[in-house]
Amino acid sequence: MKRLLNNSVALFVVMIVLLLIIPLSPFLLDVMIIINISISLIILLISMSIRSPLEFSIFPSLLLITTLFRLGINVSSTRNILMHQGEAGAVIKAFGDFVLQGNAVVGFIIFIIILLVQFIVINKGAERVAEVAARFTLDAMPGKQMAVDADLSSGLITEAQARKRRSDIQREADFYGAMDGATKIVKGDAIMSLLITIVNLVGGSAIGMLSFGMEFSEVLTVYSIATIGDGLVSQIPALLISTATGMIVTRSVSEGSLNEDVSHQFLAQPRAIMIAGLVLLVLLFVPGMPKPQLLILGAGLLFAGFRLSQRMTEMAEHAEKEEAKAQEAGAEQEASPDDYYRDIRNVYSLIGVEPVEMEFGYSLIPLVDEASGGKMMNRIIIFRRQYAQEMGLVIPSIRLRDSAALNTNQYRIKIRGEEVARGEILVDYYLALEPSEPSGEIDGIETIEPAYGIPSKWILPENKEMAEIYGYTVIDPLSVMVTHLSETVRRHAYELLSRQETVQLAESLKKTAPELAEDSIPGTVSYSLLQKILVSLLKEDIPIKDLETIVETASDCVTSGADFHNTVEHVRSALKRTITRKFCHDGQMSVMTLDADLERMMVENLVKGDSGVQISLNPDTVQNMINQLGTEMKKFSDLSREPILLTSQVLRFYVHQLLEPVFPDLSVLAFQEVTNNIQIQVVANITP
Repeated sequence: MKRLLNNSVALFVVMIVLLLIIPLSPFLLDVMIIINISISLIILLISMSIRSPLEFSIFPSLLLITTLFRLGINVSSTRNILMHQGEAGAVIKAFGDFVLQGNAVVGFIIFIIILLVQFIVINKGAERVAEVAARFTLDAMPGKQMAVDADLSSGLITEAQARKRRSDIQREADFYGAMDGATKIVKGDAIMSLLITIVNLVGGSAIGMLSFGMEFSEVLTVYSIATIGDGLVSQIPALLISTATGMIVTRSVSEGSLNEDVSHQFLAQPRAIMIAGLVLLVLLFVPGMPKPQLLILGAGLLFAGFRLSQRMTEMAEHAEKEEAKAQEAGAEQEASPDDYYRDIRNVYSLIGVEPVEMEFGYSLIPLVDEASGGKMMNRIIIFRRQYAQEMGLVIPSIRLRDSAALNTNQYRIKIRGEEVARGEILVDYYLALEPSEPSGEIDGIETIEPAYGIPSKWILPENKEMAEIYGYTVIDPLSVMVTHLSETVRRHAYELLSRQETVQLAESLKKTAPELAEDSIPGTVSYSLLQKILVSLLKEDIPIKDLETIVETASDCVTSGADFHNTVEHVRSALKRTITRKFCHDGQMSVMTLDADLERMMVENLVKGDSGVQISLNPDTVQNMINQLGTEMKKFSDLSREPILLTSQVLRFYVHQLLEPVFPDLSVLAFQEVTNNIQIQVVANITP
C-alpha cells in the first residue's frame, strides 16, 4: 500500500495517457471532470496561500500533468459526443443547459469570452511575467550568492545554513526557468480547446445529420449543449490553472521526488482542501449536477482537510509546549547561573575561540554594516578567494563585531582569541602614503599606515586630488582596514591551518589524485606530519596549492628515513617553480648571498642541543652579520622588492632560524629552490 502511494503520481500520469485511448462511460467521465475541477481549485488556492515559490516548487510539473489530464478528458468527452449523439455525461449536460439557457448563440459567445480572457489576458500576462522573472532571477544570482558568502564570513549564518541558501537560490533560478517554458503549455492548451470545440460542433452536427438522420434544429440543440458544456468543463479548470500560474510567477525546484513533494506540499494546506470540498458540495444545488459523485468527493475533501488541520493544530500545540519548557529552563538558568553551571557539562559551552575576529569601535560600524552601505563583507570575500587561489589555503570565517572596549575610531584583529594587531581609522578622511620624495607638502594628521608601517597622513577629501598630484598614494578608510586585516591574516595563516583543515585538504586530494592519497595518507604521511609540513611552508609564505607534489615528495622522504627538517627542505626543492614564481620579478631575482667563508664557519658551528640543531657563532660575528643585513635590506626597499637571502640547502633552515627573530620579513631561500631560467642579481654579499 505504501509503495502504491509513493508512486501515485506516476500511476496518475499513466492513467491520463490511457484516457486518450480507452473509451470512458459517462459515469466515469463525470468523475474525471469533477476530479479535474477539484485539483484546479486546490492548485489555485495553494498558489494564493504560499509565501515563496519554493513552497510550491512542483508547480511547473503539475502544470504539465493537469494540462495533459484536461486534454485526456477532452478526447474522451469528444469521443462520447460524436459516438453517442451528444451524450457525454451529466456534468457536461448540466454545464451546457445552465449556460445556454435555451440559447445556443449566447452560450457559445460566453464560452468564447472565457477562452479569450484566459488566452489573451491571464495567460499572455503570466507568460510575460515568467519570462521577465526568469531573466531577472538569473541576473540576480551572483549578487545573492555574494550576500550568502558575506553572511557566512561575518558569522551571521552557519555553513549548513549557507549551503541551504545557495541551494534555494539555484532552485529558484531553475524554477523560474521552468515556468518560462511551462506558460507555453497553457497557451497551447487554450488553442487546442478552441479547436476541439469546433470539432465537436461541426463534426457532431455532420454526424448527427448524416449518421443518425437528425433534423438541423435538433442537431444544433443537442450538439451545442454538449459542445458548450464540454468546453466549459475544460476551460473553467484551465482558467483556474492559468490564474494560479500568474500568481505563482509573481512571487524554485524541489529537492525531493515529485511524488514526495506532491504529498508533502498538498497535505500542508488543509484549508485549501476543505474549501475545495465545500465548493463541490455547493455544486450539489446546481440543477442536473451528479449529486452522488459531488457528495462523495466534496465530503471526502472536507473530512481529509479537517483531519489534517487537527493534526497540524496538535503539532503546533506540542511545539508551543516544548518552547515554553525551553523558555522556563532558560529563565531558570538566567535566574540561577550557579545552579546551571553546577553541571560540569554546561561549562563547556563557555569554551571556544574564533579563528579570526575583528572588533570595531562605534564610528567604524558604517564601514561594516551592509544595511548602511558597508562593503567590508564583499572585500573579505574577494580576499578569501584570491588567497585560496594564490596559496591553496581557505581562510576560515572572520567574525566581525562591535566592541565597547575600543575607542570609537579603533579596531583590533584577533587570532585564536588573542589580539595580534590594532589600528585607528578616521572615517571621513583619506589616508595619504608619503612617497620618498614628495613634490609638495599636504596638510593632514600625521600617522603610520597600519599594515606596512609607512609614514602617512590623514587628509580631508577635498585635498585628495592635490595629494595625488604631489605623488602621494591615497587610500580610502575601508581599504586601509581591509589591507591591514588581509596582511595580518597572511602573516598568521600558518596558525589557521588546523588538523581538521589538513584532513579537508587531504580529502580534496583524494578526488584529484586518489591513488597517491590512498597510498600515502595517512599510512606513510600521517595527518600530523602533513600538517607540520604545510605549517612550515605557510610560515615562510610558500604556497601549498600543489598538494600532490608536497605529499608525493614527503612520502618518498619518509620512506627513505629522512627527518622532518630534511623532508621540508626536499619538499621546498620540489616546489622550486612555485617559489621562483613567487619571488621572481620580470625574469629577475634580486638577492643577498653569504660569503663562502661565512657559510663554512656556520657549517663548522652547527651544534645539536636540547632544542635541536642550531648555529652557534661568536656573538660579534652574529652582530656583524645582522648589521650588514640591516644596511643591505634598505636597498631592497628602494627597489620595491622583498629582501631575499640565498644560501645552501644544508644551511637554509638554520640560517632562517637564526635570523627570523631579527628580520621576520627576510625570505631565506636555497639555491636548489630557484629554477635555472631566471637571472639572479646579487645585491650584496654578507661577509664574516
